Amino acid sequence: MSAASLHSLPETATDPAALRQDLAAAFRICHQMGWSESVGNHFSAAVSEDGARLLLNPRWQHFATIRPEDLLLLDSGDETVLDGPDAPDASAWCVHGTLHRRKPEAKVILHCHSPYATALSCLADPTVVPIDNNTARFYGRTAYDLDFGGIADAEEEGERLADSLGDKSVLVMGNHGITVVGETVADAYEDLYFFEKAAQTLILARSSGEKLSVLSDAVAQNTADGWRAYRGMAARHFDFLKAQLPAL
Repeated sequence: MSAASLHSLPETATDPAALRQDLAAAFRICHQMGWSESVGNHFSAAVSEDGARLLLNPRWQHFATIRPEDLLLLDSGDETVLDGPDAPDASAWCVHGTLHRRKPEAKVILHCHSPYATALSCLADPTVVPIDNNTARFYGRTAYDLDFGGIADAEEEGERLADSLGDKSVLVMGNHGITVVGETVADAYEDLYFFEKAAQTLILARSSGEKLSVLSDAVAQNTADGWRAYRGMAARHFDFLKAQLPAL
């Protein structure tokens, strides 16, 4: 990311305290949406330009209880991270630590098992087919990793996911769930939100048994491009959701 683009980002993208506030809020919002799962799943955010230093949720703390001060500040190059008393979840570390190190442009990484995205990931062909505004939003932006091998708690899993993500911003993890990356917490959350909506539309449309009315490549690309002018929606939506959160 260039210095010019950094100056154009919201304050929360460059202010560590504000970033903590937003990332902590994202956990609690996702719980309210019904997307938390016991005390698992993980969100992270880089606090250095090279992705080496990152915030990550503590091991097995419920999404609904996470406060800014609870987030761990970790070094992705520290091989002893998992040996400490405040070690993160091994699966969180192997994925998020590796992705931030390999993809420094991925400032925020959100991973969860939201119902419709997970259902979509369990199809033999989980391709996000463009059939409406929300599905077309992800046209050309979605990557797929279909090599599910169980709980991802080995470094090679993180490396494979980084390779699979490539230059995309959404990774459908076959038989697993969804991972979204973005420049800000609000941007990443908005994609997580709209991807769940898109997956719901696809699952419901496919469940009818009727043939899908798929948009042409040209219309799908035009729709995806058209979403760029609405990027400001993310911050406004996220601010609204934050304002609805009960105090901890």
